[in-house]
Amino acid sequence: LVDVPIFRLHESPEEEPRILLECDSSMLDAIQKHLKLYKIRRKVNITPCLDLSLWAVVPGESAGDIASSLAQRADQALVFTPDPRTEVMGWRLITKKGVNLSEIIPGSHIGSTQDYHRHRYKQGIPEGVKDLPPGVALPLESNLVYMNGISFTKGCYIGQELTARTHHMGVIRKRLLPVHFSAPLPQDSIPEGAEILTESGKSAGKFRAGGGELGIALLRLAHINEPLCLNVAGDKMKLTAHVPEWWPKTAGK
Repeated sequence: LVDVPIFRLHESPEEEPRILLECDSSMLDAIQKHLKLYKIRRKVNITPCLDLSLWAVVPGESAGDIASSLAQRADQALVFTPDPRTEVMGWRLITKKGVNLSEIIPGSHIGSTQDYHRHRYKQGIPEGVKDLPPGVALPLESNLVYMNGISFTKGCYIGQELTARTHHMGVIRKRLLPVHFSAPLPQDSIPEGAEILTESGKSAGKFRAGGGELGIALLRLAHINEPLCLNVAGDKMKLTAHVPEWWPKTAGK
């Protein structure tokens, strides 16, 4: 399982098809190898776009103002579209490297990568290999059905039958959820997959990633309303989990 948002660059059927894939940079070689495996003899060029920059334009400025600004500077924005996962993540903006973002979106504030991850963790949005470890993460437990990441009308893909059957049965006992810690996390002190426990010592799930007092964890839904803790350097750090507001109202039950 690898999360790869897809953007269409050609505007009409008459143009040569051009598709842009966004992926975790650490998975670039693996994804290229995977795509070339299924290319066979088709005339398809697969090339890394190392001259591009990806920006997340998070909510805080009206979409109308941003769209109007970009319409006047369309040559500087290769892609500008609502984030395909959920509206709480704002917009995806892809430009050539070196472009001055303040010229594209006047009055915008450029935050850090850490600011972006904090926003993701607060909303419970998984992204990249730390949140979605290949060979470990499952689509339904990772909430991809809520983020336009699974189709139940298209086929075929590896694991399709199991994914479809589990979805239609409606029994999903674990999900990725945003968690809030009682104190900021010590940097690099929590191993990925560290076990999260209930007060009675039962396993409630596993920690995936985090920063500051925010993080994301795979938790059993039966325990998300209980006091939880994580062992950090021999001490128990308390944490709470919650169901994100952007989820469907029937989710998490």
